[in-house]
Order: sequence, then structure tokens, then C-alpha cells
Amino acid sequence: MGAILADIALVVLPVFGVVAMGFVSAKTRLISDKASDGLAEYVFGLAVPILIFKTLSESRLPEAQPWGYWIAYFTGAFAVFGIAMVLAIKVFHRSRTEAVVHGFSAGQANTVFLGVPLILKAYGEEGAVPLFLLIAIHLPVMLVAATVLVEGSAGLSLATARKLFRTLALNPILLGIYAGGIAKLLGVQAAGVPKQILDLISASASPCALISLGLALNRYGMSGDLKATAIISALKLIVHPALVLLLTLLLPMPPVWAGVAVLFAAMPCGINAYLLAQRYGAGVQTSASAVSLSTALGLVTIAFWLYILGVG
Repeated sequence: MGAILADIALVVLPVFGVVAMGFVSAKTRLISDKASDGLAEYVFGLAVPILIFKTLSESRLPEAQPWGYWIAYFTGAFAVFGIAMVLAIKVFHRSRTEAVVHGFSAGQANTVFLGVPLILKAYGEEGAVPLFLLIAIHLPVMLVAATVLVEGSAGLSLATARKLFRTLALNPILLGIYAGGIAKLLGVQAAGVPKQILDLISASASPCALISLGLALNRYGMSGDLKATAIISALKLIVHPALVLLLTLLLPMPPVWAGVAVLFAAMPCGINAYLLAQRYGAGVQTSASAVSLSTALGLVTIAFWLYILGVG
């Protein structure tokens, strides 16, 4: 037991330790808000897309898609999405739009800034393909669902549909996935100096993402309705991965893919929930608090799920 816990600590503590360094750096003004924005743009716009491109172009993709993997993850995601919406309306008496923000917060995982570094550390290269394939589908599916739910009552306009399509089509993460998939199909791989450049940038993705997350946590802080925040965090950190774990035991998929699905579900609330709340002007404080609280609690809950999965 002691050896297992020590192994799990070696996976979790370095990751959250770097996040803590980012948080302390922002708190002590060692790094400014301006630098925080720039680092986040670098991670999201360049480092992680190149890491994804490099991984997909060099990896061996599965000959057949394990559909159980997709069903398990998204069944859990939409279950907690729905539960959070119902609780927001029935228990907290929130508007439809704010209820959607609650649901999106519970179902949208922090994939780029925490999921990529932590899952790659837990599963290595073997977990990279299922991780990045899920990232490719995760954001578009959840964002489209949230937008339709918010806009649907008034009729989804053509302008909104165009804006959503443009947002997804030009998303740097998705562009990295498209480019990596095309390179893999064409059998194109970087070599020589170009490969060294890609290697250097992709190596910076994980540490920069973690520092950026720490800086963001200092900015968002904790405010708003803590009861709603706690429920959203519980749905994200406990209920979502528990549902996915149950379904991975019932549906066929490779063991590593099952582990990636559970860990992906166990990630804290994603910053995209806060951005969605800002866009619609509803649930901003609650979504920001959910990001902060779920990330802080994630140190313990992710260690628990790693133990359940036998990773370490």
C-alpha cells in the first residue's frame, strides 16, 4: 500500500507543484497579469497544438475505433451536465442560461492546462492517442450542446451558428489535430532541424500549461454561491469519473483507453466554462469559483482515481 501511494504521489505532486508555483508567482506579483495572458496564449495557440500534431503524426492510430470509449465518456459527461442543470433550476432557482453554465461547468473538463500534462505523465506515449482524440471531440461536442441549449429557446440564429462554426474551425487545438491526422495519413513526419524545433516547443507545453493554470487560479479566486460551486465540483470530480469507470467495465475498449477516459473525466472544471459564462453574462462568479475549487480539490480526488485505476 505504501509503495502504491508513493508512486501515485510521484504522478500527482509534481504536476500540482508546478501549478502551485504559478499561483504563488502571481500572488507575489513575480509574474504579472499581462504575462499570464501571454503565456496562456502561447500554450493554447502554439505549444499544445504542436505537441498534438507531433504526437498524432508519429503515433500508430487504432485500425478500428473503440466505440465503447466514446460512449462511456460522453454518457458520463452529459449525465452530470443534466444533473447540474436540474439542480440549478430546481434547487438554486437560476435562469435557464445560468443553468446551462452550471451544466457546462460540471461536464467540461480542464483538458489542455491540466489533463494533457497529468494524463501523459500517468500513461506516457501509450495514452497520447486516446487523449488527443478525445480532446478533438470533447470541446466541439460540449460547446455545441451548451450553445444550442442557451440559444435554442429563442431559436438558434444563423449568425450564432456561423460564429460557433468559425470558433471551432479556427481553434488552434483542433487545427493541430487536423494537421496531425493529415500528416499521419500522408505518411509525413518531421526530420532534422524541423523535428528539433517541434521537439523543443512540444516539450514546453506541459510545464507552461501548468504555470498558466496557477496564474489563472490566482485571477479567478473564490466568490459567489459556494453551495452551487461545491455541487458542481462534486459532480465533476466524483460523479463524472465514477459513471465513466462503471461504463468502461461494461463496454469493450483497450485498458489504457479506459484509464484515459476515467482520468479525463476526473479533471477539474475547465476554464472554458468561465469563458462561456462571460460570453452570456450569467453564472460568471459561480463558474470561476468552480474552476478554482475543483482544481484545489483535484489534488486529492485525482490521486484517488489513480489509486482506483492502479496507476503509479
